[in-house]
Amino acid sequence: MHTPFRIAGIDIGSNAIRYVSAAFTSPVSYSVIESERYPVRLGHDVFLSGAMERTAMDRAVEVLQNAAGRIKRDGISHFRCVATSAVRDSRNGSSLVEEIKKKSGIEVTIISGSEEARLVHLAVRRRINLGEKQWLLVDIGGGSVEVSLCDSGGVLWSESHTMGTIRLLEELSLSSEEPGRFNRLLTEYVSTLRIPSAARHRKPSGLVATGGNIEELATLTGAATGEGGVRVIKAVSLRAAIKTLWGMSFRERVEKFKLRPDRADVILPAAVVYERIARMTGAKEILAPGVGVKEGILYDIADELMSGRGHRKHVEDAVLSAATNLGRRYLFDEAHGAHVQRLALSLFDQASALHGLGHGERRMLMAAALLHDVGSFISFKGHHKHSLYILSQSELPGFTDGEMLIVANIARYHRKSAPKERHELFMKLSLREREIVIKLAAILRIADALDREHNQHVREVVLGRQGPVVTVHYRGKGDFTLVNWALKKNLRVFEDAFRVTVALPPY
Repeated sequence: MHTPFRIAGIDIGSNAIRYVSAAFTSPVSYSVIESERYPVRLGHDVFLSGAMERTAMDRAVEVLQNAAGRIKRDGISHFRCVATSAVRDSRNGSSLVEEIKKKSGIEVTIISGSEEARLVHLAVRRRINLGEKQWLLVDIGGGSVEVSLCDSGGVLWSESHTMGTIRLLEELSLSSEEPGRFNRLLTEYVSTLRIPSAARHRKPSGLVATGGNIEELATLTGAATGEGGVRVIKAVSLRAAIKTLWGMSFRERVEKFKLRPDRADVILPAAVVYERIARMTGAKEILAPGVGVKEGILYDIADELMSGRGHRKHVEDAVLSAATNLGRRYLFDEAHGAHVQRLALSLFDQASALHGLGHGERRMLMAAALLHDVGSFISFKGHHKHSLYILSQSELPGFTDGEMLIVANIARYHRKSAPKERHELFMKLSLREREIVIKLAAILRIADALDREHNQHVREVVLGRQGPVVTVHYRGKGDFTLVNWALKKNLRVFEDAFRVTVALPPY
């Protein structure tokens, strides 16, 4: 693709909608064309009633119509729009997405907290040299706090806490109008926040914070600006700022610090969360790189357009890293999971003419194959059903909640019965999604059968095809009596999924 080219990113958050467009000359170099923040507080009613208020939704649609006009006017070649906590958690979120699509033509993707963390990391690593060390990355939005452990390669661990600034403000304001009581409740609420044990026992190289509030706090504390425009906030200065903010009314914050009204009320909850995490990790300073989800979107699109296969590899690496760390939380058999994953992806690539699926489905198989036995953490008996539950309630970067349900179903059907109409979480999928599950679960069954004894003796699998007959050859060392038995037991599911006959050579 010829450069420079123009792309845009839109982040529909709980407290505001952010738009940025830029001209890229390389995957890492760009100049901003336009950057706007629209104070649309979609999260205000979501965290109280569970649904977005009509006026806020109308304003959001108006903003996206305006963004569509800017995209056309500025000759933007590619763009992406994501929605986070407020839309994700509201019962009328899908209605807003449909209305935006209908009236502006912009397709909105509702992303998980893990995907938020991945996008923020993409932007942060361009501003800060993370090196080989581990860093704690904290992104505070209006509805959630994403806490991640990362290095230059990607996110090693992440967790989304339903403790964003708007959510805290709304929930705690219901409890008491008295400022002193509000402050005590806020401190108690934030004390429940947890960070990964790895960050507690092995001190991270540094603490990086993102979000509009940390930028305002950097200004309030007189933070110094370091390399690459990254501002450095001293923890002691942050504590002093909190003490000052606690002693001020909303109006005083607006007048003295020139804060926008939609920032003046949420800046204290944000400051308390940041200070809590700094205290837990022993960090003496907080780095504020001035980037977030919308910049991550820009870099993600640029990688995809200018790096080709390199971008897909980066996303796959992010999925693999996060899935491996998820499996370790549940003490999974990592050697078996990784081996089954390798065999499953080999079968997927060789069977492309049979299944007709793409890179997105390949990533789903990657995650499901690695984590298919994760339910054994609960009990080996019925572990495929436990895997369904664990994965359907988990997040992985690169996947929406709907895609995680597909991953969970693929893992669920790696053994025992095929999908049935009485299986509730399978029937929640669309017809197209059910077809994906049936095909990928059939491939996973063959891969799992090839490592029936969890000894990784089968090193290679080769598919052959002649008309409606598919042959499965495998190579390795040892006795394959149980492997052959396991394969024969699972052939029917594969044959039904792809409408073929499978022949096994004698071993």
